[in-house]
Amino acid sequence: MSEIELLTVGRISVDLYAEQLSVAVEDVQTFRKSIGGTATNVAVATARLGHHAALMTRVGDDPMGRYIRHALEHTFNVDTRYVKTDPSLRTPLAFATMEDPAEPTIDFYRVPQAPDMMIVPTDVDREVVEGVRIFWIPASRFAFEPSRSTVREMLGWRQRRDHTVLDLDWRPAFWTDVATARAEISPAIDLATIVIGNRTECEVALGVSDPERAAEELINRGVSAALIKMGGDGVLVATAHGEREHIAPYPVEVVCGLGAGDAFGGAFCHGLLSGWSIADCARAGNAAGAIVAARLMCADDMPYLADIELVLQRGSVPAGI
Repeated sequence: MSEIELLTVGRISVDLYAEQLSVAVEDVQTFRKSIGGTATNVAVATARLGHHAALMTRVGDDPMGRYIRHALEHTFNVDTRYVKTDPSLRTPLAFATMEDPAEPTIDFYRVPQAPDMMIVPTDVDREVVEGVRIFWIPASRFAFEPSRSTVREMLGWRQRRDHTVLDLDWRPAFWTDVATARAEISPAIDLATIVIGNRTECEVALGVSDPERAAEELINRGVSAALIKMGGDGVLVATAHGEREHIAPYPVEVVCGLGAGDAFGGAFCHGLLSGWSIADCARAGNAAGAIVAARLMCADDMPYLADIELVLQRGSVPAGI
């Protein structure tokens, strides 16, 4: 096999998207099935842009787990050598409804425990973690054991090598309260080289929601680049070299707000792997995020490179893209 360029670690589920928009779940008649989860979607998005992406997670020994593995391998071209099968836990489901398309509702079915939270260090090759060009960790990994200890051990193997990316990825349903989340997430900042999060996620991890202050704190804690997502105000990019740039968004009529951040992540990884500046990586990320926001699905609707290049050239998202 060719060398893995990106390894993501995290959540996976069978996602069911309401096909009737702007209605409550009780009025939904049909759902469309796919796969999802932050780490999963970032791996899918990066693979779609031509890179060798691998995912570390676990699925259940059940039909939905087999569906996930088949979809990753045959539809999305994601390396599944580190997708393990749990012998007792069921593959999770997530139902997405678009009563408010910009802020969809997600109902997670992950009881009594999701297999992806049961990862252990022996599920992965240490030398891959140490050497992979991008190692991507969503902060939800720290919500439960043994995932929390496993990821901390892998970050220790990594020794803050470029590019170690912490996606602040705030999922309130996974935590008892913000104080607990901050106590578990914040130490990982000191092991990352790049941190990505929106204002709410920065408030959770740092106790600071102002983008400029959040970026400054992240840089002061040793990260080489901080990217603060500001919704309709774009993205603030800050680097340890003193660069500060606001990357403008690409306005779009939102069909589903889910997956836009993960599309950003995939395009951002493409830029890192292509040797682009952090600002140019974020610019491509904004384009990819806008494309996916104009579509219903996450994994299935991740853009191809030609889509992103078209938006970057035009400065806008063409209708029907």
